[in-house]
Amino acid sequence: MRKILSSEKLHAGAQSAINQFHSDAVTEVEQAIAKNEWVVVGMAQNPVVTKARGILKAREIKYHYIENGSYFSGWKKRLAIKLWSGWPTFPQVFHNGVLIGGTQDLEKYLKI
Repeated sequence: MRKILSSEKLHAGAQSAINQFHSDAVTEVEQAIAKNEWVVVGMAQNPVVTKARGILKAREIKYHYIENGSYFSGWKKRLAIKLWSGWPTFPQVFHNGVLIGGTQDLEKYLKI
């Protein structure tokens, strides 16, 4: 696992701010991956997100899509999701509740 700051090194006020930082966006993803076999978390105007969705569609794999803004909006929600998952880019593709990774990782996973 990647290194993260130990909770022992966080002031209570900082821990509270971390816990509340766009927790609604994180909760939405958590609920989606609990209810759906495939989930793609992405953003508008991103060709790599579009490619991942296209791969699943071409294989007739039903998936749930969550979109948080574009290059011009929604970056804080996307940051909260990145901090939660530990994955630095979009899309974030989940299968059976497990983070597969991005588009290239999806291709490897599906052996394309």
